[in-house]
Amino acid sequence: MTTAAPRALTRSTIATYAIGSLGRGGFSALPGLVLVYYLTDTLGIAALAAGILVTTAKVWDVIIDPVIGARSDRSLAHRGTRRPVMLLGAIALPILFVVTFAVPAGIGPLASGVWVFIAFVATATAFSLFQVPYIALPAELTRSYDERTRLLAVRVVVLTIAILLFGAGAPEIRDAFADERLGYLVMALSAAVLMGVSLVISSFAAPRGATAIAPTVSIAQTYRAGVAALKRSQPFRALLLTFLLQGLATGVMLAGAQYVATWVLDTGVAILFVSLIGPALLFAPVWAAISRRIGKERAFVWASACYGVGALLIVPQLWVPGAWIYAPVALAGAGYAGMQALPMSMLPDVISHDSRRHNIASAGTFGGVWTAGETTGMAIGATVLTIVLAASGYLESVANQTVTQPDSAIAGIIISFSIVPAVIIGLSLLTFTRYPLRRHDIDDADNDEGDSAATPATTPHPTSGLTTTANDQETR
Repeated sequence: MTTAAPRALTRSTIATYAIGSLGRGGFSALPGLVLVYYLTDTLGIAALAAGILVTTAKVWDVIIDPVIGARSDRSLAHRGTRRPVMLLGAIALPILFVVTFAVPAGIGPLASGVWVFIAFVATATAFSLFQVPYIALPAELTRSYDERTRLLAVRVVVLTIAILLFGAGAPEIRDAFADERLGYLVMALSAAVLMGVSLVISSFAAPRGATAIAPTVSIAQTYRAGVAALKRSQPFRALLLTFLLQGLATGVMLAGAQYVATWVLDTGVAILFVSLIGPALLFAPVWAAISRRIGKERAFVWASACYGVGALLIVPQLWVPGAWIYAPVALAGAGYAGMQALPMSMLPDVISHDSRRHNIASAGTFGGVWTAGETTGMAIGATVLTIVLAASGYLESVANQTVTQPDSAIAGIIISFSIVPAVIIGLSLLTFTRYPLRRHDIDDADNDEGDSAATPATTPHPTSGLTTTANDQETR
């Protein structure tokens, strides 16, 4: 026998969940867009040192995310919800974000760097407290392949709006002040209010009353659980490596946008940012529709190709710089929407696939490892940019100081905004060829669970009530 189709998600559930991407988009956009530039061109920190600082702070994320994932799973087991962990992060993040951009005037580059490092580590930790359980929720909110795509499509629309709002608007707030330090502080305060409110609201999307089994484990066991998840799930390994590489490509391009706007186009970053994110907003529902027709996996390949081709078409800026750059950037933006939405809608498929076959409530563990991978990619992206800048002779400066960049530095900025991300996208498509799951692996499995539900051999899934049998095998 077969079961009825999973119940459609309510508009309220979708909206409450999706609004969390307003804060997530703000935190993703602003540090990636302005933090390295803040360090090099306001605080006077050398480019390579700035990259090392940001990357080291992000390494902490990689260490702490699996721990937060396990804590989220324990919260689900003991309290029936992931909400408390999410609320803690939602309240702490805006406060710490402001502190990051509140470096006192009059202290040197070394002390400024230490201040930013400590504050940014704390801010990133708060973000992980929200983010890790947040990305685990779709697997618990619905069992349907298409409903997850629908949920994630709306989330990505909100995410794209947020990135557009924060990425274009926040630098404008900053630039409205003659005092750069004051401009950054007001920018951070404005952003923090919006981020905090959206994250708190979205925390209430976490369902209550769920039943799960999550034994108390040590930190060492937590990391072993993350390694075990990677070992037993080949789909997860393939998807994670792909997303990590694409995070690297995005991180390089995002961190380089302010430098391109300032030194290549001699304009504010807002127009460049809008040309990237505006098309992403328009194409988010397009990729969702395409995925329903040809599958998430094929749609994802096409979206990635759009991004890579758009990046390559920027290369002639080396010889003919000008406003025409906005056209290839817009093509990259169209692809970016699919690059964000589709892997995130595939992750819940991977989680439920693993749960059915191993009867383990480990959505939080998967979420922690995933966030660590995404964080690693974005962090390394900023570092790659600073390596190129340092190698090409980029000159750092303190607030309100005027410098002239050598031609080699301008070339380095363009290369980091075009060739580098295009090559990385190509590598990500190679790793994605190893991803095996398709629609029938998810929907047929749900039906199989319904068929087996009447037999005593089934075991309830501790998180969602799904069932598995002893005959289930890992897809490889």
